[in-house]
Amino acid sequence: MTHDEIVDTYIREYREGAHAEMRVFVDLRSPSAAIRMAALSLRADGKRQDHQRRIPKQVLDDAEVQLQTIRTNIAKATDFDALHRLVLAQIGPIRGVGELTVYDIAHRIGCYLGKHPERVYLHAGTKVGARAFGMRGTSFDPAVLPRPFARLSPAEIEDVLCIFADALAGRKKGRNNNGSRCVVPRKSAPPLRRGC
Repeated sequence: MTHDEIVDTYIREYREGAHAEMRVFVDLRSPSAAIRMAALSLRADGKRQDHQRRIPKQVLDDAEVQLQTIRTNIAKATDFDALHRLVLAQIGPIRGVGELTVYDIAHRIGCYLGKHPERVYLHAGTKVGARAFGMRGTSFDPAVLPRPFARLSPAEIEDVLCIFADALAGRKKGRNNNGSRCVVPRKSAPPLRRGC
């Protein structure tokens, strides 16, 4: 697949589903509720988000407790990067919480706060897709990617790097090098407000 085809496929088949998964966080009534739902990785139907389905409930409960203790600081985060750093510092040390969970929780809370990633954050499967562009580290500026990716937000690029890791690396579809499979968002939902 070309880069244009990958971006077109993401927009056509995945964008609306990804937005729908985040919509519930936009509409919550308080920072405390947003932290609770994000940390417990709950969907609108009350079930657990796919990325965190294997994490023991106690680990997510501990993450929520830790994040609630800094909810004032979370609400005052100046941008997504500051929010991500707060979440990482507070729950990163919890055994069972990895890079993907930190990012997902920060992204969900960020949707509530109107703080959206300006960089592309790397973790788990996204690292595999990012290697196709020579990217390493924890995050990068999306402006360094080829032109077709400019049609996507940094959070959408994060999705693409995971969902299309094999296509970007020029491999047949299958497991990523790290053995993970990205969980793809559900399709057919209306667009999300406020950029999430």
